[in-house]
Amino acid sequence: MSSARLALSRHVGQTVSRTHIAPLRREVGRWSIKDGRGLKARWKGLDRQSSIRWQSSVASQSQTTIPNESQTPPPPPPPPKTSLLIRAPIALALTLLTFALGFTMAGAPALSSLADIANPPTDAETLDLFVPSTDEVAAIEKALLSHPLVRELLQEEGFIASRPHLKIPEKLRAQNLTGGTLQGPDKLAVPPLQFTTEDGSQFVSFQYVGHALCGHPGIVHGGLLATLLDEGLARCCFPALPNKVAVTASLKIEYKAPAMAGQVLVLRAETTKVEGRKAWVVGRLETLVSEEEHKAGKREGVVLTTGEALFIEPRQAASMRRVVN
Repeated sequence: MSSARLALSRHVGQTVSRTHIAPLRREVGRWSIKDGRGLKARWKGLDRQSSIRWQSSVASQSQTTIPNESQTPPPPPPPPKTSLLIRAPIALALTLLTFALGFTMAGAPALSSLADIANPPTDAETLDLFVPSTDEVAAIEKALLSHPLVRELLQEEGFIASRPHLKIPEKLRAQNLTGGTLQGPDKLAVPPLQFTTEDGSQFVSFQYVGHALCGHPGIVHGGLLATLLDEGLARCCFPALPNKVAVTASLKIEYKAPAMAGQVLVLRAETTKVEGRKAWVVGRLETLVSEEEHKAGKREGVVLTTGEALFIEPRQAASMRRVVN
């Protein structure tokens, strides 16, 4: 009995080994094209299974991340717009405020000039307003005021002394020829000093002419002499007119002798006729006599230029009076 069981077990072991090991030997020991195709098909199947598994994993990850994005809080809503009825008045107020500030800043110099025009200095105050800019100008000023003819006119009751160009506001003097442009060292070094009567019948003025005003070397330009005569004759008749101001209608000039630079010239004028807004004036420019000549009784110097003019008061003279007078 035991021998029969042993024989049966040997038979079964051989059978199992033949049925399982033999195919494995064929697969390992004998490689064929068919076996390669089979392996390739198996690899394709594995690739498909892995890709399917990867796609499913990606899909599962996206599904897990989408709920997180959906859980992000939405942005806050924009603030409500202010009503047009409120914005429009505010914009208008800011515009007006900006305009007012800009106008005030830009017009500040003009406002100060207007204040000076409305309150000009008196004739007596203008005599103390000039401050010489250099020692040379200070020497000219001192020599002029100490001259015996000037001191004589300052004491005479019939004449009113003034420096009318200093009535023009300082910020506007650059727009005035004789009161600003021609003023300065080596030009009209000191403001002209004038003496006029209350009725506008007579006029005397003193002005220094420097070498920067020459036409020919050392000789004052004839156009400047005409300018001085034009202005001096006009100022002579100002007090005789209703609004104390006039413009030149005609001017005739005759040159008698060359005017040398670097000296004080004397302008003498007389109003010969007045009719309403019209005034006729004659005058001359001459040299200033020396102190010795004045002591000897000489009052008039060498006549350089003579002139006669007609002046007419403009219709809008009432609004011009304070600016130029």
